[in-house]
Amino acid sequence: MTPYERFVARYPEYGSTGVLDELRATEYGRLDRERQVYLDYTGGSLHADAQVREHARRLCEHVCGNPHSANPTSAESTRQVEHARAAVLAYFNAAGDYTAVFTPNASGALKLVGESFPFAAGGRLLLSTDNHNSVNGIREFARAKGAAVDYAPLTVPDLRQDAAALDRLLDAADPAAANLFAFPAQSNFSGVRHPLAQVEAARRRGWRVLLDAAAFVPTARLDLRAVAPDFVSVSFYKMFGYPTGVGCLLVRNDALSCLHRPWFAGGTVNFATVQGRHHVLAPREAGFEDGTLDYLGIPAVAIGLAHLERIGIDTIATRVRCLTGWLLQELLALAHGNGRPMVRLYGPATPVMRGGTLTMNFYDPDGHLLDYRRIEELAGQERISLRTGCFCNPGAGETAEGLTEDDMRAGFAQGAAISLPRFLEVVRHRGGKSAGAIRVSLGIASNFADVDRFLQFAAGFRDQTAPGVGTATFDIESCRVIRDGS
Repeated sequence: MTPYERFVARYPEYGSTGVLDELRATEYGRLDRERQVYLDYTGGSLHADAQVREHARRLCEHVCGNPHSANPTSAESTRQVEHARAAVLAYFNAAGDYTAVFTPNASGALKLVGESFPFAAGGRLLLSTDNHNSVNGIREFARAKGAAVDYAPLTVPDLRQDAAALDRLLDAADPAAANLFAFPAQSNFSGVRHPLAQVEAARRRGWRVLLDAAAFVPTARLDLRAVAPDFVSVSFYKMFGYPTGVGCLLVRNDALSCLHRPWFAGGTVNFATVQGRHHVLAPREAGFEDGTLDYLGIPAVAIGLAHLERIGIDTIATRVRCLTGWLLQELLALAHGNGRPMVRLYGPATPVMRGGTLTMNFYDPDGHLLDYRRIEELAGQERISLRTGCFCNPGAGETAEGLTEDDMRAGFAQGAAISLPRFLEVVRHRGGKSAGAIRVSLGIASNFADVDRFLQFAAGFRDQTAPGVGTATFDIESCRVIRDGS
């Protein structure tokens, strides 16, 4: 049997996703014309040609002006923005229960919560160790206001939430205080999908809950009537590629009143005075949408959501699950001639409760780490787009690699010179650990050929020895080997 025949025999449901092959040819044809293998959907999805055509048509048919006015062009912009806002609420089944606040991206949405949440002494911020840095950054607002900050640990090697430890930390809060628990629906590092039941479990104990859904919603349905966090952050380019520069914070209406903005800006006030040194913040979303919205870009959000609805998010989820399962199976089967495994995967080894994000490192026949930066360069030469580094998620990476607080101190001892490449050198001298990895991720336009080309690329490292093992790094600019002299 060919690899494809073995694949469809193992995942026959893949056959139900044929509409995506048709779309690959008609709407994402640039991938095959350029022989590109795109494996960075967690970094950003790809747009369909039809999305851009439809958006261009609307721009050409209407005259749109700055919406902060009542003139005809402003009114048209307002109409289109509000149409997109209604489409967002409908897509997430949130109409009537949530307010949609447009932001520049998911990070902007998270910052709104961090700066506006009523942290105070006696209250707590609980973060998952598996969080994007834009969530980790909220701890600075909490600390500045005297709130306690804790991290819920992960289990190894699967990098899932430690349920018992999480329960203890949730129980430690004073329900009468302002407490916030923040975690991702899906890890941008390992692809783990954390139980959404944690939302209600935390709310019952007196916590407000912030769900980072940026990595989850591109390939899964989030129904905000079934799961009801207080705050949800999303980034639309991760869902359907276009437009970039537009995200959203979804706020439960009963949680909106607990947010208190520390400043105001153009567009966020009903009244402001210089002489009186006072302002009245605008109600609901208007009080959080700083300055002039991207009124030409936001209408493309409704077009992208309609594109997903026509395909069906369940169809995308089925395809990604099948391809992910096959990729996991085949990567774990890769071995050197001496029988040693070639690949170390971080996170679950099956597609159960995980998305299409796989993070790994490659090892030589003697078990020595191959430099992920060199692998990214070689992948680029094969027109394979993947991602390397720590993916702005230090907690999951530290847990996966067994990095300790002492390792962190050794890194900070470098002072202002510290960077990820420099830290990688430091930890390699502290037991051969890594501070980075290789990430491939699947999405709306992925197919079997993409996965097969990556597997062929990975198999090319069979019986390849890491140059200068233990005493060498790769210059990230020229990828030439640099000896450290030891």
